[in-house]
Amino acid sequence: MGMVFGKICVETPKYELIKSTPDYEIRKYPPSVIAEVNYDPTQFKGDRDGGFAVLANYIGAFGNPQNSKPEKIAMTAPVITTTTHSSPEKIAMTAPVVTKKEEERVTMGFILPSKYKAAEEAPRPVDERVVVREEGERKYAVARFSGAATEKLVAEKVGKLREWAERDGYKVVGAEVLGRYNPPWTLPAFRTNEVMLPVE
Repeated sequence: MGMVFGKICVETPKYELIKSTPDYEIRKYPPSVIAEVNYDPTQFKGDRDGGFAVLANYIGAFGNPQNSKPEKIAMTAPVITTTTHSSPEKIAMTAPVVTKKEEERVTMGFILPSKYKAAEEAPRPVDERVVVREEGERKYAVARFSGAATEKLVAEKVGKLREWAERDGYKVVGAEVLGRYNPPWTLPAFRTNEVMLPVE
């Protein structure tokens, strides 16, 4: 019942708080091990969160773990998502003009429990779409918000966070990351979300 009202009952990543402002925080995260899947949402009938089931199967959230041991891996929060767009190519002018929609790719990741210190310590995924990798120490500007993390709302929050971080002299050095802490059945008003921008 607590999860419906936003109670977070799973391990979350530890971090060092570098700076706190009324709008956002600068955090330093230690190295971690991440299981992730990269996909074009059209593979999941346009569902941008389609990779969730693939990762949940790997850790055994819905039944038998789809990994080499097989070993059940505890769920953690947040679920992290990065969206990238292929930039349209500049081509010499010809006729007719053909418009091609830029391709969107989503990378969704689960941060594995902190007991896994290296990628090879984690069970090997059976599904080859799942990649287990190490993420080094990193620094993020982070802004927290509640509600449903719609594309429009996330874009607004990222825009504001970029503005604040740059105003305070931080250089954004990569794509934004969306962190969602609650399962889909949590009531939107009680959900915890974060937008994160890698900074130096």
